[in-house]
Amino acid sequence: MRFKVRRLRIKVFLFFLLFTVHYSLFTVSYAAHPLITDDTGTQGKGKFQLELNGEYGREDEDGVTTNTTEASTILSYGVINNVDIVFGIPYQYVRAKDSGAAFTEDGVSDASIELKWRFYERKGLSLALKPGITLPTGDEEKGLGAGRSTYSLFFITTKEIEPWAFHLNLGYMRNDNKADERKNLWHASLASTVEVVKDLEVVVNIGIEKDTERNSNIDPAFILGGLIYSVSENFDIDFGIKHELTKPETDYSVLAGITWRF
Repeated sequence: MRFKVRRLRIKVFLFFLLFTVHYSLFTVSYAAHPLITDDTGTQGKGKFQLELNGEYGREDEDGVTTNTTEASTILSYGVINNVDIVFGIPYQYVRAKDSGAAFTEDGVSDASIELKWRFYERKGLSLALKPGITLPTGDEEKGLGAGRSTYSLFFITTKEIEPWAFHLNLGYMRNDNKADERKNLWHASLASTVEVVKDLEVVVNIGIEKDTERNSNIDPAFILGGLIYSVSENFDIDFGIKHELTKPETDYSVLAGITWRF
């Protein structure tokens, strides 16, 4: 009996560790929250943007329930009119349990630094590149980070047809890690926003990226819907719900945040 309980606890811990590493690695590219897909917009020379975002995710698999809560702080600065530098640091609280055991971990995850360069803009169409790196600030033994620096490069397209805007992201991520995961990953996603009434936007988002699990033949895909409300010209609040389209994706997530430009 004791041996069975021990095996169960090991299973819960391993599932928890793999899930949290996967969850924490690729929250690098920050968009107009709650969107995952980024746009080509920049802050303008000398201007800042501060985002405080929260996300709660739930995953049920093989009798193990994992609840993840993440709070992210993202600061963007306009180096010149069409170039931003973006700093991000997330904090995670994760709880995994089944009928016989439960584990919790919390702490700072891997910090990120990105540079967004909008290199083309004409007649509502704009193109940008966004290289980025993550730093191993999270404890990989607790499942809160990769244990190594990672890097990524995203190509971003935005097309504006008022009142609509459409955004496309294609990305490559070099997933250096200590968890024996895939190292070469890709990402593709598409988003749209529309202003339905003054100061209120409806947003939708769909995307897929290569699974970090080496033995997985199914890649995680999601669909997301949400709202962005502009309280003032420089202050927004947002809310969104993200749901799985394929099994490797988190079952569902609830997102909320505030954005202040100054």
